[in-house]
Amino acid sequence: MDNLGYNTGYIEELYSQYLQNPQSVSGVWQEFFKDYRPEATTQASAQSRAAYETAVATQEQKVVTQDEKKGIAPPPTPPASKQTGRAISYPPLPPASETVWLKGAPARLATNMEDSLSVPTATSFYTVPVKLMAENRRLINEFQRTRGGAKVSFTHLIAYAMVQALKKYPNLYTAYRFEGEKPWHVKPGGINLGIAVSTTNKDGSSALVVPNIKNANEKNFAAFVGAFDDLTKRARQGKLTPEDFAGTTASLTNPGMIGTFASVPRLMVGQGLILATGAITYPPEYLALPPDELSRMGISQVMGLTSTYDHRIIQGAESGAFLAYIAKLLLGDEKFYHQVFRDLGLAQLPFSLATDSTSGVGRGTYHSEQELIRKQGRVIQMIRAYRWRGHRLADVNPLWYDPQYIPDLDQAEYGLSIWDLDRSFFSDGLGGKDEMTLREILDTLWETYTRKVGVEFMHIADPIEKKWLQDRIESHRMQDPLSNAQKVRILDRLNAAEALENFIHTKYIGHKRFSLEGGETMIPILDRILCDAADQEVKEVVIGMPHRGRLNVLTNILNKPYERLFREFSGTIDPNTMHGSGDVKYHLGTSGTFVAPSGSEVNVRLCANPSHLEAVGPVVEGMARAIQEMYWVEEHNSNVNFDRVLPILIHGDAAFAGQGVVAETFQMSQLNGYRTGGTIHVIVNNQIGFTTNPEDARSSQYASDMALMIQAPVLRVNGDDPEACVRVARLAMDYRQVFNKDIVIDMVCYRKYGHNEGDDPSYTQPLMYEQIKRKRSVRNVYLELLVRRGDLTIEQAEAAMNAFQATLLSAFDRTKELQGSSEKPAPKPPYQFQYDTRIPKETVDLIVKNLSVWPSGFNVHPKLKNQFLKREKTYQENGTIDWALGEALAFGALLLEGHKVRISGEDSQRGTFSHRHSVLHDMTNKGVYVPLNHLAEDQASYTAFDSFLSEYAVLGFDYGFSVADPSSLTIWEAQFGDFFNGAQIIFDQFIAAAEAKWNQHSGLVCLLPHGYEGQGPEHSSARLERFLQACAEENIQVCNFTTPANYFHALRRQVKMKVKKPLIVMSPKSLLRHKYVVSKPEEFTDGTFLPLIPSIANTEDAERLVLCSGKVYFDLVERIEAEGGTLSGAKVAIARLEQFYPFPEADVLAEVKRYKNAKEVLWVQEEPENMGAWRFIQSYLNAVIAKGNKKAKTARYVGRVASASTAAGLAQVHASEQNAIVTEVLTIG
Repeated sequence: MDNLGYNTGYIEELYSQYLQNPQSVSGVWQEFFKDYRPEATTQASAQSRAAYETAVATQEQKVVTQDEKKGIAPPPTPPASKQTGRAISYPPLPPASETVWLKGAPARLATNMEDSLSVPTATSFYTVPVKLMAENRRLINEFQRTRGGAKVSFTHLIAYAMVQALKKYPNLYTAYRFEGEKPWHVKPGGINLGIAVSTTNKDGSSALVVPNIKNANEKNFAAFVGAFDDLTKRARQGKLTPEDFAGTTASLTNPGMIGTFASVPRLMVGQGLILATGAITYPPEYLALPPDELSRMGISQVMGLTSTYDHRIIQGAESGAFLAYIAKLLLGDEKFYHQVFRDLGLAQLPFSLATDSTSGVGRGTYHSEQELIRKQGRVIQMIRAYRWRGHRLADVNPLWYDPQYIPDLDQAEYGLSIWDLDRSFFSDGLGGKDEMTLREILDTLWETYTRKVGVEFMHIADPIEKKWLQDRIESHRMQDPLSNAQKVRILDRLNAAEALENFIHTKYIGHKRFSLEGGETMIPILDRILCDAADQEVKEVVIGMPHRGRLNVLTNILNKPYERLFREFSGTIDPNTMHGSGDVKYHLGTSGTFVAPSGSEVNVRLCANPSHLEAVGPVVEGMARAIQEMYWVEEHNSNVNFDRVLPILIHGDAAFAGQGVVAETFQMSQLNGYRTGGTIHVIVNNQIGFTTNPEDARSSQYASDMALMIQAPVLRVNGDDPEACVRVARLAMDYRQVFNKDIVIDMVCYRKYGHNEGDDPSYTQPLMYEQIKRKRSVRNVYLELLVRRGDLTIEQAEAAMNAFQATLLSAFDRTKELQGSSEKPAPKPPYQFQYDTRIPKETVDLIVKNLSVWPSGFNVHPKLKNQFLKREKTYQENGTIDWALGEALAFGALLLEGHKVRISGEDSQRGTFSHRHSVLHDMTNKGVYVPLNHLAEDQASYTAFDSFLSEYAVLGFDYGFSVADPSSLTIWEAQFGDFFNGAQIIFDQFIAAAEAKWNQHSGLVCLLPHGYEGQGPEHSSARLERFLQACAEENIQVCNFTTPANYFHALRRQVKMKVKKPLIVMSPKSLLRHKYVVSKPEEFTDGTFLPLIPSIANTEDAERLVLCSGKVYFDLVERIEAEGGTLSGAKVAIARLEQFYPFPEADVLAEVKRYKNAKEVLWVQEEPENMGAWRFIQSYLNAVIAKGNKKAKTARYVGRVASASTAAGLAQVHASEQNAIVTEVLTIG
């Protein structure tokens, strides 16, 4: 057996030993061989060797007895001729002659030859061109070399073609017998193909033996090669048994290997046919020509075939048809080579035979040159086709390879044939060369685009990017060299990944873990990216991923201690971890330092996330951007260097294709306010979504097609080829750093178990899981490959298999010692309503003045100019500050204190209602000016971004930004309040619950325009009730401000808070310009945040205490004034609740006690009864009333009746409802 790997023989020997006695090999090898399924090209060898050892033990002493049974014994006298029955008369021996008694195999061969004289034979001759066979054999062996497989010879192919021909013409492997005075035609049940093997005796003499391959007709090509090689190897080692010779039905001999062009071999008794192959050579008339001239002329080498057959049962026409069919197969008909390639797992189209259109034989020079010019153009077309569509032929699926025929990728479609292989063509820079032979061109295209990696990059519009990728992937044919140290590290990471999964699977039976098994190569991919990131001086890596494989990433990438993980499986709380106690272990995050082999380090954060797939994506992007901006400030960059922080997102295939937030996240990847300098996306493509097949999960061809929308390159790779995966990871990292754009790695793998370990996936995917059952782990497959290729010594292999077991067991033992721990998380500090948020009067004046100043020559819109000057004048003369100015004061004061301010959302630069205008646009050019960035030289930066039309991704981004940079004020503003529901997952899973689940804090401010103004159901309500329903454990703040000053203090409080809490604001619409919605400067310089604004009504005269929030307060005030009353003299005291949650119980109680004479307490709202704050606040109000007012027993509701829709669609209905609310509140008696 001629192997293209170094240690293949050792593995076979060890496996043979294991088959006989599993205890004879070490424990690690027992584990390795437990599910060992050697490839067909080596399997026969180990099994036959084991059979041989058994046979020797029982037959070694019986050889003579067996020979005697066959009538082969040393004769005392010359034998009689079997043809004449008379003794043969030999001439006298020459002088000094030595006689040697033939025994054993030589004696049997002599007897067989003599027996063959009794068979009447005839012989057919056939000459076959071998150019096609030679070229396809070369492709096969190039493939075999890459995986340490057996070398395929011409004889392998001829013998296999012979078997196929015998199957088509079964009469040719029948036999003739004459027994009982009757002739018999014997028709065997299968083909036992005899292979003539030349061996060397101990004395140096040659011998010929003809053992046979049993049931050759039942074997595919890979199994056939394995059986063939095993038989010939044992023949040359002298380890054949009698069983190897029994039952031969047809034979093959190859005298051509010693130069014989044709021969007539002897046919043995009991067989119907023997095929002989001649030497492979050029026809004699062309032997004088040089090889390049032969190539130009399209001359092929040829081979002679002779079929010698038993003429008693086989006729000449059958023999001729048999030879013609063999020739037909060897010339590529019946898809012979297609099947051979498929059986070997070769993901490539074989060469096919075609007429040479540019042959120099008998053709005019002009015609040939014209055809070559046309071919040149077609070669360029073919190269381009492979760059565009070569990925469709790539062998990227570890479960099965089922390539479709793609005409664009078949050289025959371009009029190119095997006769052109050694002709030179311009090669369009392929592999960095301008001119190559067609053979080199095809080799480069196949190895680059159709092996274990499929690359999609030609859709990229930027020619520089495209050329860079083209040069990188073609220069090494996607086979960038890996050092032995890198290969050992790959194995080490696979060991770690598999060992952890196996350990948990056996120690924590029944626990959900969403294992990575089948996709373990994700760990070497991440490892390679992080190694390169550290070496390229990346400072931070932020990773987001789903639950599958998270435990593996936590321990084997971020070095989370095993005992900490095992404690979580045991249900023990660890108060020192990054997360809280409120989520399952496969949602948790952590942070750590990754150390590359070079010693370089990079900080890595794995974000906690919910089960809502892909929701963490925009959060990761926001975190990365926040950290990048910190480095920009630290390194004095001007917002251009993204290289210090790298986001990585890991996806499942079904989620990547199915979740809309993926498209949203891609869409913002190149937008100024949301760029992170490119994300490396890794799709762990296990080809199933829970129980849904790909054809039901997407309309696109690939799971990764979503990435094409931003022209991101896609690197699709076979997860069972760790080296290819690591090369792809390195390419992805380099591309990201060079171009600061997204890139996708689509790692095709499989899922060993169900969606979780308790599911049985065979219910819905029986065929897939039958295939998966036969799969060995990628770790064992790679370990075997390293040993076969000689990259790893046997000792290193054993050490690798032993690795991690001791570490895991030690951690497990330490975990058991810690079980039952009563440790509890530290208590949270109490919520604080008020901080010192005042600013000096000088700061107010500075900000107001600078808001109305812009550079000379900057052309401000006339309306805005007048608006800004009027606002400044109003402040200076009247001492009033409206909503927009109050907000600008909050922003400006924070900037001057060194806190960045970021606001983003749809139309946030000017505001949906045209009130903010924080970014000015020149009327005559594209220039912009941001007054808030010109308050002082050492101030922090203010950024306002008009987002693209998305809520989900943008809110997720801004949430992530706020988590990563708690010192900044981060604001997300909805265009209209009810548009938030497009981002409900972010609100529910992150904003409301992250602190409880993961102890993750955010100071994000969400501005949701809210108020009933007759604008219909979609633009009235921000669904206050939904946020109040989520309130618990002081998780969020929900407010509805009615004064610019209160808004100002609340924004500043967000930055001052020691423990960050998200702030949800029911922000105003019409109140933005309401005459009563103004504040005095002293409220900013001496005031504080008021969770409740008390009533100014006389406490003795008021008969009714009204608590309300938002715009309805001003509706009530306007009615009172319209009817000639005043707030102070009204019998209805109206207090404004500015903060719903955390509920300001002390402030509300104080107000209730102030109006203890009020006969009733009303809660008034604009929203329907089943919406708004009523059902949340009712219990709070009743508890306070019980403590502070004896007359009013419970709170009474006044507002719209319960409704399915948030608001009336007709303005008249709205006005009528609003009037009824105001009237009922103000009418007493």
